[in-house]
Amino acid sequence: MTERLSLTEGAKELIRELVNKHGDLMFYQAGGCCEGTQPQCFEKGGYYPRYNDAMIGLAEGFEFWIDRDLFEYWQYSHFTLDVLQGFGPGGFSLETPLGKTFKVHYRLFTESELADLAPVIRSL
Repeated sequence: MTERLSLTEGAKELIRELVNKHGDLMFYQAGGCCEGTQPQCFEKGGYYPRYNDAMIGLAEGFEFWIDRDLFEYWQYSHFTLDVLQGFGPGGFSLETPLGKTFKVHYRLFTESELADLAPVIRSL
């Protein structure tokens, strides 16, 4: 089965650091401007997905949700969660005080990947 989400080693290391400080996590990527243009990391339960948002996979065991409208646009793309040094456009995400920001790299699935694509989970 083709997974919709993967992580760089840097993202994995940062997630482990955040888990040590905050406990269980969750990720959400909205489709709006500013903060919504990059994935946000919250303590689990710190953000509630909207009706019909899509959970595309797990980031080190933690749910990675995408805004329903953004998912419709990117549904044929693989997401790679990465981390960059520096501050993103805002400060809501847990990595901000560490001087880091999560970023997603996208690429289109190949035809063979699309034929065996992992299903998404939709929020109710």
